[in-house]
Amino acid sequence: MSHYQGDDAEYMEDEYEMEDVDDDMDEEFRAREMGSDSDIDEYDYLNNKVADTSAADARNGKDIQGIPWERLSITRDKYRQTRLEQYKNYENIPHSGEDSKKDCKITKKGGMYYEFRRNSRSVKSTILHFQLRNLVWATTKHDVYLMSHFSVIHWSSLTCSKADVLDVSGHVAPTEKHPGSLLEGFTQTQVSTLAVKDNLLVAGGFQGELICKHLDRPGVSFCSRTTYDDNAITNAVEIYDSPSGAVHFTASNNDCGVRDFDMEKYQLSKHFRFPWPVNHTSLSPDGKLLTIVGDNPDGMLVDSSSGKTVTSLSGHLDFSFASAWHPDGVTFATGNQDKTCRIWDLRNLSKSLAVLKGNLGAIRSIRYTSDGQYMAMAEPADFVHVYDVKNGYEKEQEIDFFGEISGVSFSPDTEALYIGVWDRTYGSLLEYGRCRNYSYLDSFV
Repeated sequence: MSHYQGDDAEYMEDEYEMEDVDDDMDEEFRAREMGSDSDIDEYDYLNNKVADTSAADARNGKDIQGIPWERLSITRDKYRQTRLEQYKNYENIPHSGEDSKKDCKITKKGGMYYEFRRNSRSVKSTILHFQLRNLVWATTKHDVYLMSHFSVIHWSSLTCSKADVLDVSGHVAPTEKHPGSLLEGFTQTQVSTLAVKDNLLVAGGFQGELICKHLDRPGVSFCSRTTYDDNAITNAVEIYDSPSGAVHFTASNNDCGVRDFDMEKYQLSKHFRFPWPVNHTSLSPDGKLLTIVGDNPDGMLVDSSSGKTVTSLSGHLDFSFASAWHPDGVTFATGNQDKTCRIWDLRNLSKSLAVLKGNLGAIRSIRYTSDGQYMAMAEPADFVHVYDVKNGYEKEQEIDFFGEISGVSFSPDTEALYIGVWDRTYGSLLEYGRCRNYSYLDSFV
């Protein structure tokens, strides 16, 4: 992945606020931030509260993000068109987004698999690196963990309340002693990636830091630095259960390494090296294969025990930042800066099973539901696509909003979908619920 400096840092600063595109909107948003707008429904300044949008509000015609289009000199449709025309997709290989169009599957839009439930604007979801967007994780349909500035926070959709879980703005040191753990800990960690599963939270940092916290224990359990290389950023973390039942996680780093940690023993168990920086890794459901993608158009499948390459994955035209396995263990997906998500089948890896196209930019997050019915594909901003997997990715639901996407997560029971939105004015957490067609008998039971 790109170094977070120079032109790339300027790119992030210049490109990432929706109000910068249109002067009319910019003036409106600045007025609202300063509290000069007369419509106090949006901001309750005395209580420092921001008005959320409920499903009932949306049904009554309110914009799900609370954007007052009726008071602006530009319509939502016009602003959407402006975004589509002016948004600059970041590419490491020029013209990759344009060149990938010829391979893309034409999908039917209009699916309705998840319906809007709430936009919580008091939850400020943030990102630190423009290419890394795995900062939102749901552990139940009501419990979500996400980065908000220098804290990992927990949000309860039941009580609509938030709580700090891990504050990394100051000094963080482990409260438990384990061999190999950095007892001195870290100061002012810049969290680049996050993973939460069951009761384990792992935060990865810009300097190769790894901070592990058990949600059911006070303090931090384990701190480690993967590498002291100058280009050490932790790009992705995946938590999984090993065949023995032990909890492990893999860390993908810019030093071209993938490391596996055993959280029962708090030890590094494997370290694989690759020819290029690894941006994302995902483990097959049977635990035998790793999908490796990074700063190379070709990805690879490797043996999870030895790290040896099983086969390469050719088709993408730029660098990849996302991957995910379908629960069937046969198909998996990769997301790339060429604006595509490719679906692969283990039984024939000579070409992709399908190529799915984004609207604005790179595919930076991919998630499957645990039942394998749906796949969510997130662009850098504005669009999350939910595909009907069981019917061959022929139809999709396009979730359309404005703002950069910090992460997407299905709840383990598939009932909820959460989307983190980063924007100076309209940053929030979007919640969608799975659509169910309950019959009379279902209700009775």
